[in-house]
Amino acid sequence: MLDDMRVLRSAVKGYRAAATATGVPWLDEDDRIDGLPVDVLRRVFDVVRIAEQPIWLNTQGLPYGRVLPNGAFPLLWNNADDLFGYLSFAVGIPFHWRHQLPLFFIDHLVFTFVLTGDNEGEVWRYQIDADDWNPVRAAPSLAALFAEWTKGFAANVYDRSPYDTWLHIGYDGRDPVDVLLERDLDPFAFPVYISQYPHKDLLRARQLECGVDVDRADQPERQEELLDAIDAALASLRR
Repeated sequence: MLDDMRVLRSAVKGYRAAATATGVPWLDEDDRIDGLPVDVLRRVFDVVRIAEQPIWLNTQGLPYGRVLPNGAFPLLWNNADDLFGYLSFAVGIPFHWRHQLPLFFIDHLVFTFVLTGDNEGEVWRYQIDADDWNPVRAAPSLAALFAEWTKGFAANVYDRSPYDTWLHIGYDGRDPVDVLLERDLDPFAFPVYISQYPHKDLLRARQLECGVDVDRADQPERQEELLDAIDAALASLRR
């Protein structure tokens, strides 16, 4: 779902106010101009348009810093090879692997914005891990994602460390998924690792709900096919 821009701006503003109130530095920056132009991004992701919402968020709505939960940060859109690399585990999803724009990253976890089709505006997440990919929808829209993150402050879900300025979850060593579930928050919306081993039922239920083909998503052969498709797309872009 594509958010109305006023709704998205309000959601980000609310999250920013809550984050800075806890001491997270939010440094305003000039517009980042080192990314690929929108017309090039359209060609990279093979779409006729890219909605305003992710462009605004990446270039103006967020600073390029670890202001998001668990130290996640916005990605630079300056290299097609890198951008496609973040999509290398988008297997078994209900839309074309190429029709999504990587937004945020932390460790082995990437969040993307769906650019077209029935899923346009949704936020999806992938774990860049050879054994635990777990493609799944994180939130129905960007505003919904930020609203869920903002709820985390009232639920006292974020821990602070003396060593950084991040908003940690499960800093005391507890499984962050369990922490979020106990506070009645959606763990898929947060940049935390959700392993299928202790949380398989939870994961499978969400995957089926959002249209993931769970059989294909677990097949290494399908991921090999995706890697071949990525190589072919990159070769086409270089022509």
